[in-house]
Amino acid sequence: MTASYRYDVDILHLLVSPAHAYFGRAREGAADVPTADADQVELVAGKGIVGDRFFGKAAHMDAAVTLLAVEALEAMAAELGVAPFDPLLTRRNVVLRGAHLSPLLGEEFALESRGELVRLRAGRAAHPCAWMDEMLAPGAHAAMRGRGGVRCQPLSDGILRRGPAVLISPVPLDPARAGTPTVLRPSRLP
Repeated sequence: MTASYRYDVDILHLLVSPAHAYFGRAREGAADVPTADADQVELVAGKGIVGDRFFGKAAHMDAAVTLLAVEALEAMAAELGVAPFDPLLTRRNVVLRGAHLSPLLGEEFALESRGELVRLRAGRAAHPCAWMDEMLAPGAHAAMRGRGGVRCQPLSDGILRRGPAVLISPVPLDPARAGTPTVLRPSRLP
């Protein structure tokens, strides 16, 4: 039996985009791609978010859903001396408040929103692309290294909804960067 830690978080944004917006050279500008900041998204185990550009793509099966902590963006903006960034410009699927994500790398964890649980595996870091200098601010690409979030594989079908949520982790997260665990109990990760 492994311990599970429960952290209160907020799902601030759920980005769904059917195509890539950032490709080629930044000076040519981003593609005009319809992008939704959805109230809810449907995840399918092993495939990703229904309607998103990475859904069911073989090259992205283990990394079809990207998560980002908004606190990282807030720290970057402060360091660069610029106004707060629009989190949607990072093109991450799920933007959270109250979650320190790097301890989750290589781990299975879950997000519970409005009573529905979605299991994920954080496979690798979500590295920023050079487009961040163009879309966020000069220097954002370098500032975002090491804090661009995580790429995950959905392990269960389910719905994520914007608003209050619970992150259920098999490892303790850094309490200085995330909410204090609300419940600590030995159990199996659902």
